Amino acid sequence: MKLKTRLIISFCIIIFVPVILAAAVFGTIRLVRNNSEQSYNIEGNYAYLTNSLQELSRNADKTFSDVQGWVSTDKSRALDISKLKEFNKTIADKSYSYLLVRKDNEIIFDGSSEDDVSLNKDDLPAYGSNKPTANVIVYVNRRTPSLLRQFDFETESGELCTVFQVTSSKSIMPGTRKLFLDIALSVILILVFTAILLIGWTYRGIVPRLKTLVKATEEIREGQLDHPLTVQGQDEISELFRSFEDMRKRLQANAIEKMNNEEEQRQLIRNIAHDLKTPITAVKGYAEGILDGVAKTPEKREAYLKTIYNKANEMNSLINELTLYSKIDTNKIPYNFQKLNVKEFFMDCAEAIGMELESQKIEFSYYNYVDDETCIIADPEQLERVIHNLIGNSVKYMGSRPGIINLRVKDVGDFIQIEEEDNGKGISAKDLPYIFDRMFRADASRNSKVGGSGIGLSIVKKIIEDHGGSIWATSKEDVGTVMYFVIRKQQEENDEQDTDH
Repeated sequence: MKLKTRLIISFCIIIFVPVILAAAVFGTIRLVRNNSEQSYNIEGNYAYLTNSLQELSRNADKTFSDVQGWVSTDKSRALDISKLKEFNKTIADKSYSYLLVRKDNEIIFDGSSEDDVSLNKDDLPAYGSNKPTANVIVYVNRRTPSLLRQFDFETESGELCTVFQVTSSKSIMPGTRKLFLDIALSVILILVFTAILLIGWTYRGIVPRLKTLVKATEEIREGQLDHPLTVQGQDEISELFRSFEDMRKRLQANAIEKMNNEEEQRQLIRNIAHDLKTPITAVKGYAEGILDGVAKTPEKREAYLKTIYNKANEMNSLINELTLYSKIDTNKIPYNFQKLNVKEFFMDCAEAIGMELESQKIEFSYYNYVDDETCIIADPEQLERVIHNLIGNSVKYMGSRPGIINLRVKDVGDFIQIEEEDNGKGISAKDLPYIFDRMFRADASRNSKVGGSGIGLSIVKKIIEDHGGSIWATSKEDVGTVMYFVIRKQQEENDEQDTDH
């Protein structure tokens, strides 16, 4: 559930709680009123809440009718203490009233309890105050108002007696006085229940998921990136989970890439160390041979020096390759693009390559199938590096058979296609898709004999792609390999471009 929806629901709950509260309060009032009606025979409405003395008077009138009847039937028992006690208990249970009996201005019976209001003879009205035509109601005692009904009678001996029915507002309706306290308690309980409900609902919907997110954050902080987050729902927290999971996947991919790069760097260092060690050892050995006088003849010394020179060139090429690789890794290869005539450029390359391969007893052939006017936009130095790297790679893996290398330049529509073919050992089908990857060396056990850093073809691929072309290869083991790459021709309507990267 979205947070917006959750907040709207919470708002509605807060709005409707007073309605529920009001219903609960009036239900409580109704219950109290029903109890009061049953206990005190009150009929009517809620007036006793605001005018309790009025209801008190109505209830006292009914009880006083019983008192009048009881006294009128037998006046003598109104002066009998034992009978007064019995009747007093009856009206007390019925209406929370009690009797006072006065005889000749002296109170002879007081039916009040400890909880009732204490009255003395000075608080009582005089004999004859309650005239049949007046229906007088007397309120006494300012602290706790009490209602008095009096019934005057005269004994046969001429004594003036009065029976008072005393009804105290403190004792008549204890439920009424407790009502407001019960209402206040009900309000508090309902508000507490509503708060607990909202807090629990919010907690279950948000806090556990946030704890899961905190745990996942701690795992990432500790470098643990292998624990995915389960994402369910379409709310804001679910969106946060999805973003967090995407971040975790990206961090994991970056960590894996970093590990792979570090492994590549370690592999490169091992390859460079191996490849440098071999020519350095040879240089050292031949130099010692010259110093020790092993090369006694001028011809032998010349051969030793030529070998030292060739090994130094190998080390220089390796260092140049490593320098270029560092530029590739930071995407800072310095290009100097210019317009090149295809026939002239590749003819110059072929002549230089032919002389070098001739000294290595390798047969080299060059074929050009493009028009004399065909041009391309390229960096001549970097493009020449591509040709030399491909030729050098073929020579390195030529094997013991007589070597043959062919270089062909073809016109394929909008592109020129260069093919470099050899009759070397070839590349296995399982290794062929990876030969342009950095640090890849097919059949490492055999490559350890011929050396190589494993970055030559990756450099070639990078240069060709930066020229807007592509490169691929076909090969058969023990037959040979053909390297292909294409570069777009300069269109006739295009202006000459010179761009430095």
